[in-house]
Amino acid sequence: MLIILDRDGVINEYDGNYICSADEWHPIPGSVEAVARLCNAGHRIAIATNQSGIGRGYYDTDALDAMHEKLERLVEAEGGCIDFIAYCPHHPDDQCRCRKPLTGLLEQIRQHFRLTSLEGAIMVGDSRKDLEAGHAEGCHPVLVRTGNGEETERHLDARPIPGADVSIYDNLSKFTDALLSAEGW
Repeated sequence: MLIILDRDGVINEYDGNYICSADEWHPIPGSVEAVARLCNAGHRIAIATNQSGIGRGYYDTDALDAMHEKLERLVEAEGGCIDFIAYCPHHPDDQCRCRKPLTGLLEQIRQHFRLTSLEGAIMVGDSRKDLEAGHAEGCHPVLVRTGNGEETERHLDARPIPGADVSIYDNLSKFTDALLSAEGW
């Protein structure tokens, strides 16, 4: 199964401030191990992440590459791998097609894996934008309560995503436990 993960607030700590360097990038406890466990169970792992800090001039693609290299090294040290990383470098005002909740990043992932659709894939995120993008492409949306997840959950209670059956877990590790034990899947 293909599992698509948002990055900030799902894999790494995120408090609303831009993460501008590998030194500022810190994994959420258990998240790196969760990615490795998913990979070791035979799942393909992709990341879809909005990185408007590039478009805003806060950091450049070299800094982003260093963050992703750190992530990949940590996952590999646990015996896992990340198959593909898609990111949107644009400023929100740029009107690109790749910034979530639009589906351009997911289309890049679909093309990378040479899939005709993302039906049956899972999109794990901490924001409504993640869930909407995944749902629009046929993914099962999963919300984690890390990062912006608790706030997103409150908003979803008041304004659900039409037609979406959103699963909710405390963090990526708890989602991984449930998926690998087939609880609810």
